[in-house]
Amino acid sequence: MSEKLSISQLEQYLSKAAWILKGPVDASDFKVYIFPMLFFKRISDVYDEEYQIALEESEGDVEYASLPEFHRFEIPDGCHWKDVREQTVNVGLAIEQALRGIEKANQEKLYGIFGDAHWSNKNKLSDRLLVDLVEHFSLYNLSNSNVDPDLLGNAYEYLIKHFADLTNKKAGEFYTPRSVVHLLGLILDPHEGESIYDPACGTGGMLLECVDHLKDNSEDYRTLSLFGQEKNLTSSSIARMNMFLHGIEDFQIARGDTLREPAFFQADGLRTFDCVIANPPFSLKDWGAGNWVNDPFGRNIAGVPPKGNGDMAWVQHMIKSMNSTGRMTVVLPHGALFRKGAEGRIREELLRQDLLEAVIGLGPNIFYGTQLAACVLVFKQLKTEEKRDKILFIDASDQIRVGRAQNFLEKEHVDQIFSWYNDYEDVENYVKVASMDDIEENGFNLNIPLYVEKIIEDNLPTVEEALADLKEAWNASQEAEEKFKKVLNRFI
Repeated sequence: MSEKLSISQLEQYLSKAAWILKGPVDASDFKVYIFPMLFFKRISDVYDEEYQIALEESEGDVEYASLPEFHRFEIPDGCHWKDVREQTVNVGLAIEQALRGIEKANQEKLYGIFGDAHWSNKNKLSDRLLVDLVEHFSLYNLSNSNVDPDLLGNAYEYLIKHFADLTNKKAGEFYTPRSVVHLLGLILDPHEGESIYDPACGTGGMLLECVDHLKDNSEDYRTLSLFGQEKNLTSSSIARMNMFLHGIEDFQIARGDTLREPAFFQADGLRTFDCVIANPPFSLKDWGAGNWVNDPFGRNIAGVPPKGNGDMAWVQHMIKSMNSTGRMTVVLPHGALFRKGAEGRIREELLRQDLLEAVIGLGPNIFYGTQLAACVLVFKQLKTEEKRDKILFIDASDQIRVGRAQNFLEKEHVDQIFSWYNDYEDVENYVKVASMDDIEENGFNLNIPLYVEKIIEDNLPTVEEALADLKEAWNASQEAEEKFKKVLNRFI
């Protein structure tokens, strides 16, 4: 094709792939199969493109063009997309062998990246279905000359959201609305050369938002160092593929349980970062409380969270992961602002350490899988002088577009919330800068209505005004009655 693919072409292309799987494969499992196929096709096409360039440079030297140094990823014999496309029987087995072969040949970057889908399960994936899927993905060449990495990455993000829409109930496990992610990125404000860490990275959207933030500000995003950890195998694999498809090189995505076994260390303990950002699982019950009393990583800086709720474990892990000048944004359920007991004691201790800068209450029903309203907490190791011993409260509960099944945080809402955050001043009905004395007076309860009071406009008239209006209305009614009688008398 002479022209590069458009975003609409790519989106239709990916949606059709999901449609092919519909029936034998549950919608919640589409991602397990489609993301690996898209990535497999992409790296095969890029390999061919790199091979052709090297072949032309060497005037047809096949051995030279096959050298690993000319290829981002190595594709062993028999493991190329074309090899799979030639198969008409046992197609699933051919796909499995190709994917495992590519992982083995690129262990440092691609180990385990294709996940653990059972491609050879013919009860679910017949040869006919897989042939149709392979032929569909063969429709376009996904090399760099035919599709920009940014465009492919955006189409990939579209596919993540598309699956979130299809599976709604489970979507919250791996998808945060882009507008919420954008708000967190604006507040975090990452810059060139900084390290970004997401301890519950899902499919990598928050890390990529930080990349986009630098692009929007005309800074060199390639100077960022991205780190993420994700417990879910499929999501962590998708996150790694997501980075590659966006053209990101400097990243580390680890698979594992962050609260039980954090993945990133430095000489004296947990590795620390310039920016920490996350939307961790809300109120996680089985989060590993047993190890927290004597946490070997020293994360119980303010106390031990309750056994049945991990919200404050995530907060403390993230605080411990900030470096000496670090900052963080985290999405939590509103209950984390006011629940008592162990959480209340942890909250009080963190407040006394003066790390919390802002509390932002979002509107209801904007997250997949829950109608609950969430809040954003902003922490900084070094608060500016004018913000010390103060906390900014923002009630953005009405900053939504109400939909039939779900509400939406639109661009104008994000802009308004960010403007309030930046201005750092009281706004009637919406924003309050509270002192630590105010907060202590409320028992270290951060429930937003305690600080942002809603002023209800009283448009009712005074007693005198009401009596005057009543008298006027009475006189008018008397005059009308007299006129009516006169008219009536003419006809009697």
